[in-house]
Amino acid sequence: MENNKITPFLWFDDNAEEAINFYSSVFKNGKTLNVTRYGDGAPFPKGTLMSATFELEGQRFMALNAGPYFKFNEAVSFYVNCTTQEEVDDLWEKLTADGGEPSRCGWLKDKFGLSWQIIPTILGELLADKDARKASKVQQAMMRMNKIDIQALKDAYEE
Repeated sequence: MENNKITPFLWFDDNAEEAINFYSSVFKNGKTLNVTRYGDGAPFPKGTLMSATFELEGQRFMALNAGPYFKFNEAVSFYVNCTTQEEVDDLWEKLTADGGEPSRCGWLKDKFGLSWQIIPTILGELLADKDARKASKVQQAMMRMNKIDIQALKDAYEE
């Protein structure tokens, strides 16, 4: 695969390798492409991952272990298109495990503090419906949800 022109770059304190392994286990198509490790005289123990390039579902990312200077926040999140409720449920469960935090409207933070949006594609379709009343009912239903429930969206649409 060709290199992406734009690649998200993720700054971790000291657990980038753990994060990469975690994300690669969560997404079916996850793999590490290359790793650079700190050597002698570095700010981290020799052999600690310095940086790495990895891929999740065809999207390249770079990760860096560089200390506790910057933290993730909700200003940047990764939007994951899901086609089924099973996919939503699976990703939600895995990404909120071990200290992750669910939030509203399909948003969550994983145990590393990175924000994700786990969104079924049908949500956008229903929100874009030409019938403003139906779209509004779907939006109201979504606003009450943490994890998105496809059937509840469809029920709101049909009200």
